[in-house]
Amino acid sequence: MDGNATWRHRNVSLLSVASTVATKVTTSEQIDSLLRPVLKRLRLPEGLLQRVAGIQERRNWGDAQEFDSAAIDAGKRALAEAGVRPDQVGLLINTSVTRPHLEPSVAVRLHHGLGLPTSAINFDIANACLGFVNGMSLAAQMIDSGQISYAVVIDGEDADEIQLNTIERLTRPGIKRADFMSEFASLTLGSGAAAAVLGPADAHPGGHRLVGGITRAATQFHDVCVGSVDGMFTDAKALLKGGMELVVSAWKEAKRDWNWQGMDRYVMHQVSDVHTNALLKAVGIDRERVPLTYPRFGNVGPASIPMTLVEEKDRLKPGNRVLLMGVGSGLNTSMLELAW
Repeated sequence: MDGNATWRHRNVSLLSVASTVATKVTTSEQIDSLLRPVLKRLRLPEGLLQRVAGIQERRNWGDAQEFDSAAIDAGKRALAEAGVRPDQVGLLINTSVTRPHLEPSVAVRLHHGLGLPTSAINFDIANACLGFVNGMSLAAQMIDSGQISYAVVIDGEDADEIQLNTIERLTRPGIKRADFMSEFASLTLGSGAAAAVLGPADAHPGGHRLVGGITRAATQFHDVCVGSVDGMFTDAKALLKGGMELVVSAWKEAKRDWNWQGMDRYVMHQVSDVHTNALLKAVGIDRERVPLTYPRFGNVGPASIPMTLVEEKDRLKPGNRVLLMGVGSGLNTSMLELAW
């Protein structure tokens, strides 16, 4: 397969990455207790979230926080860590799945909250759980082209409403086992926010270079996982099968240009034990090199990769090779190499 979906970056580094962890902890045991009557009626065991998905808890904003203010907080800390002033930023890309309205973009609110200049381009990229990696790749291409010098890629996710709506719907009379399982993935979601600052590598020798990557699509599976604030409805078997086929295809294709078998870390989109184990087996990745945050944070959508990178970054050493990778609803897969 030839085309423009495999690429290299010339002069771009990740200068910083920061996250805002939601303060309210919701355990899987708490969700089980709310669903106990329906679980009993459907003859489903408690503890599925823990045993099958591997998710012990997830975070929610509650009444004290909001996803956009949390994203702004992460963005300010990322800029400070990078040593980049707001007036130096030429681009802001918001990759949030969460949006309180169709227009304007969420990006305009974050642009204003970060105090970015009027010259800074801002827009949303929506691509399910791959949005943050896509945003990094696009920002890097604009830096490489010379159009901008610095970019902020930012994401805030709020799973509170979908979680409440799902629990309320699953406790209604008449819900069947198939209905319950189609919405099971909604119960794995969590809230959180993250931001990264990218800039020219030659001006920041201490940065972490973006090397390049690959992206591939299998859009015949566009309807196997469809979500909104009301709920996320998933054909779990089709999603897993299609996702693994896509990852393996992209991984084999990448071997023409990359050697990703021995990376120091694989920072994956955080979904569940089932999806992680399947992916590791499919491409032969060492589990010891895969940091996991979904047991504590759940699936935080596009924010999960940068949030996991934040959790892991103090254990990384200069010269380490890091691969960001994941599968997003649609289906799409993307992998991006960082030279730490």
